[in-house]
Amino acid sequence: MQRALGSVSHLLKSQAYVNGEWIKSSKSYDVINPSTLEKIGSVPDMNQSDIRDAIACARTAQLGWRLKSGNERGQLLRRWLDTVMEHRNALGTLITLESGKVLKEGLGEVDYGASYLEWYSEAARRIYGEIIPTQSGMTQSLLYREPIGACAFITSWNFPVLLPLRKTAAALAAGCTVVLKPSEETPLSALALAELGDRAGIPRGVFNVVTSDKSSTPAVGEEMCTNPDIQGLSFTGSCVVGKKLYKLCSSTVKKVTLELGGNAPFIIFPSADIEVVMRAINTTKFRNNGQTCISANRVLVHTSRIEEVLERCVDLIKGKRVADGLEEGAELGPLINQSAVDKVTRHITDGVEKGGEVLVGGDKIGNGHFYQPTLLSGLTEDMDIWNEETFGPVIPVRAFDTEEEAIHLANNVKEGLAAYVMTTDYRQIHRVTPQLQYGLIGVNEGMISSVWTPFGGVKESGIGREGGLQGINEYLLYKFVSMGGLQ
Repeated sequence: MQRALGSVSHLLKSQAYVNGEWIKSSKSYDVINPSTLEKIGSVPDMNQSDIRDAIACARTAQLGWRLKSGNERGQLLRRWLDTVMEHRNALGTLITLESGKVLKEGLGEVDYGASYLEWYSEAARRIYGEIIPTQSGMTQSLLYREPIGACAFITSWNFPVLLPLRKTAAALAAGCTVVLKPSEETPLSALALAELGDRAGIPRGVFNVVTSDKSSTPAVGEEMCTNPDIQGLSFTGSCVVGKKLYKLCSSTVKKVTLELGGNAPFIIFPSADIEVVMRAINTTKFRNNGQTCISANRVLVHTSRIEEVLERCVDLIKGKRVADGLEEGAELGPLINQSAVDKVTRHITDGVEKGGEVLVGGDKIGNGHFYQPTLLSGLTEDMDIWNEETFGPVIPVRAFDTEEEAIHLANNVKEGLAAYVMTTDYRQIHRVTPQLQYGLIGVNEGMISSVWTPFGGVKESGIGREGGLQGINEYLLYKFVSMGGLQ
């Protein structure tokens, strides 16, 4: 690990970034590599007072940032993009060190995150208003689109570069400023982004990164939600925390965007192409070791294909190499922490106790937070793994008999982020997809998110959309001006 740390030393920060300066706090905490359980670095454990100061800086900076033209804001985002890509290898390595994902995925995340800087650098100059026809020639109705103000972002650990950039690029393009609180598990990538943004010339106070340990995070979140100088909050994380933040934001009636995870069904119908199915399962289940909110959480297979799918899944899992993400040939890294290992263990234990069978895997590996990829057959609706997002390398499978049953099983959870449909019957595609209560649906495809499409869910998976043409709307408001006395 020491060699890897040397390669990222120019991006490794031990201070928070507020108003263009690197600042300390009265306390700090360590960031741990989930593969080796070694310390990577330390960052400030900031309190409410620290966060209040950062918010005040963002609010002041927004008054000037909003007055810059969309072209100026876009050019600065483009410069930030260039600095990110200049340091792609180091940033990808840093992602792997603190999140555990394999290096190939870490580098891919840098590319994906940077694509949002590119996308919104172009969108910044295309924020159009409208002239609304009126009944009378005496008046003219104008509709302006303006930034909502300073925004607070709280992001999860599983995509420590992508999530900050997806939110921040849209907000800055719209003319908003940002106070970002990354996960306590993976703050170093966000601080590296701040360093690269500083080198790119992002003005003081426009992008701020504050850090806090797990025990301090609730107070920090409360300050972000209740501080009147914050006009918008965007959160990516659990449903439980998202609901608490949503309630807190009501005190100041902020604009809120929530991406609260999912419980994705992966439906395999009789006509499905097995090669397409396995590619899609491999992508959606084992990307970041199953630690994504759109990961297939419940695999529903038509009875006529169940044995074939189980056999192919066994072969897929047996071929996986689990190792430190920096090792050559590693396909799956560790889970993020011991709590994640405990949750996967609980889901599998509960599944077996309620009639399921582990066909391959099902145990912890080594000294880090590694867990074997696992296949669990006999999934039922009373199991924890049915009702909770696992966030781990487990494929739970159950059979169904009819299309109607599959749709019912797919929808019979409180979340509604992503769903997957495997079939070559296009009449079935057009019957089934409108009935699935999800914001994202992949048909014969396991990779369904992209910079040019909106990302978000329904039901308890959240509100609002990120990415695509729609993403910038979360940071804009409409101002109506009625101009009279024109004759």
